[in-house]
Amino acid sequence: MAQGAIYPDLEGKVVIITGGGSGIGESIVQHFARQKAKVGFLDINAEASKKVVADCAAAGTPVAFEQCDLTKVDDLRAAIGRLRAAVGPVDILINNAAHDERHKAEDVTEAYWDGRIAVNLKHQFFCAQAVLEDMKAKKSGVIINFGSTSWMIGQGGMAAYTAAKSAVLGLTRSLARDFGPYNIRCNVIAPGWIMTQRQIDLWLTPDSEKELMQRQCLKRKLVPADIAKFTVFLASEEAGACTNQQYVVDGGWV
Repeated sequence: MAQGAIYPDLEGKVVIITGGGSGIGESIVQHFARQKAKVGFLDINAEASKKVVADCAAAGTPVAFEQCDLTKVDDLRAAIGRLRAAVGPVDILINNAAHDERHKAEDVTEAYWDGRIAVNLKHQFFCAQAVLEDMKAKKSGVIINFGSTSWMIGQGGMAAYTAAKSAVLGLTRSLARDFGPYNIRCNVIAPGWIMTQRQIDLWLTPDSEKELMQRQCLKRKLVPADIAKFTVFLASEEAGACTNQQYVVDGGWV
């Protein structure tokens, strides 16, 4: 389970995390739960998410879960409403959910493009909109949107994904400006290649691992906890002056 520093100001804070049923999101759920925050998360995969709930309960850090397809805005709003009823008005939003499906440019249809934007970008705005009134009422809040280093390094084979992830930065900088007067901080975390089970199963090969070790300054694989620990820090008052920024957590990819 989660380890790392404890930030006393996070105890009792209401945190909503999207895509919390596996991978980086699962680790973020566990790390906030360890802070004694009131954690609720959304995910489309009920089976995986129920295991996360059970694991957290076994560790003495209960969390709430709502199944949701984040590409459907009305469903998203309703699910956040149910989590708010369960854990309280929202202090912290972590927009982690995404899907890095590969695709050839020649094969992309308009419907496919719109779907990739919906699953990787659109919901981040509407989740932020859904929790804004809570944060305005509290005169404080934290929104952390998840980007990617894929577009920074010029990765091919996923143009719709990299377009969406690059747009996360522009979205976040606009929200930081608009929400700043209410003492709401908005930042982006851009992970590098993180060894989730999905990445290991689908993309990690001897050749890609060799390239990873050549291009990263740190000669080790990065794991979900590397991102979760930084997410918790950035949500805490230790980072209270940080907003309108993008933070790359990639082991020093060059």
